[in-house]
Amino acid sequence: MNIRFYRVKLMTMEDGTDIIHDGELWVEGKKITYAGSQRDIQGHFPPKWDREIDGKGNLLLPGFKNAHTHSAMTFLRSYADDLPLLDWLNKQVFPMEAKLQGDDIYLLCKLALMEYLTSGITANFDMYFQPRQIARSSADCGFRTVLAGALNDFVSSIEEEEENYVELNHFHPLIRYHLGFHGEYTTGKERLRGIARLAEKYKAPVFSHNSESISEVEQCIQRNGTTPTVYLDSLGIFQYGGGGYHCIHMSQEDLEIFKKRGLWAVTNPGSNVKLASGIAPVQKMMDMGIHLAIGTDGPASNNCLDMFREMFLTTGLGKLREQNAAAVEADHVLWMATVGGAHAMGLWDCDTLTAGKCADLIMIDLHQPNMQPENNLGKNLVYSGSKQNVKMTMVNGNILYENGTFYIGEEPEWIYRKANEIINKCRN
Repeated sequence: MNIRFYRVKLMTMEDGTDIIHDGELWVEGKKITYAGSQRDIQGHFPPKWDREIDGKGNLLLPGFKNAHTHSAMTFLRSYADDLPLLDWLNKQVFPMEAKLQGDDIYLLCKLALMEYLTSGITANFDMYFQPRQIARSSADCGFRTVLAGALNDFVSSIEEEEENYVELNHFHPLIRYHLGFHGEYTTGKERLRGIARLAEKYKAPVFSHNSESISEVEQCIQRNGTTPTVYLDSLGIFQYGGGGYHCIHMSQEDLEIFKKRGLWAVTNPGSNVKLASGIAPVQKMMDMGIHLAIGTDGPASNNCLDMFREMFLTTGLGKLREQNAAAVEADHVLWMATVGGAHAMGLWDCDTLTAGKCADLIMIDLHQPNMQPENNLGKNLVYSGSKQNVKMTMVNGNILYENGTFYIGEEPEWIYRKANEIINKCRN
């Protein structure tokens, strides 16, 4: 479809959080063909419009990029709470996950995608087993998903990881795949060396959980004589980049490796607070120039998939950690949630509202009290914005969510009913 947005404010994220107040944006098919001031349209030739949307002074900006998720874990939302991380994983999560079938994962991912859409999220970076089911679910809904391998000693193999990498990078235009493994503490040395060989073969980045808890780091030091980051780097895992999820308990040497290798640190403050894992040193990473993005983590540990809450926690906990109200400034947090996440996921064509880029964007309702007055719209989004302000979410030129209605090919109540059937089956 060819869609014209007019009478909108534009935050393109090309120049930080600067606002074009008399904005207009054109979408032709899957791409943005114009994003700028109405005064500058002369010389641009519009097509015949299928739809013209009067923005009524609302805000358009790039969609949020949820840079760490486990979408299918929606079935464990509020199932195993108030437990330490390793007890939560080993005694509750892993036994239940072992009961999931492929079709279960396909359906549970759709439930997560709906929640992403209500939060203005236009792409997610998902790590879970049976990635073909995840890819199929996202493609069928029209949602953009980047997958990271979930290899560990219990799931998958090096051969299967390579098959996934080759196949799923050619599966569908909305799907991409990065090499990955669950974490050092679940993946033995031989498999890690196999991942390093794949990274060398394909000149590819690698992603994994990293330094999420104190016990994880201490146990790695006991096994290998050093921290997870140093150990993984010694095996050649990060020779072509990649990154880590959580990155809370990081030594100075760890941070220097992240800087040297150009790695992405994806912070997940909601999950980290709930599991009492700690607060990532986000300001220190900023000061060192380490690449940063934000993720919600999975709905079993967070428990909601809300980028507004993650943005507020990123800046709020960062200030608390540093004992400095000026730390982890809101505009940079908004960049992390949009452009930073896109770059971490390799979505360089989905980062800003720029002609030629993919039409992955959201409309924010400014006609609500929490967004007024408009002293600084970027700070409003981070400090006072919420999911209630998301009027519309567009992915790849298609409106998938608008004014409370989903356009993903399924009825919400059917998805809810099936999700409850799955958890009831797994309990028995």
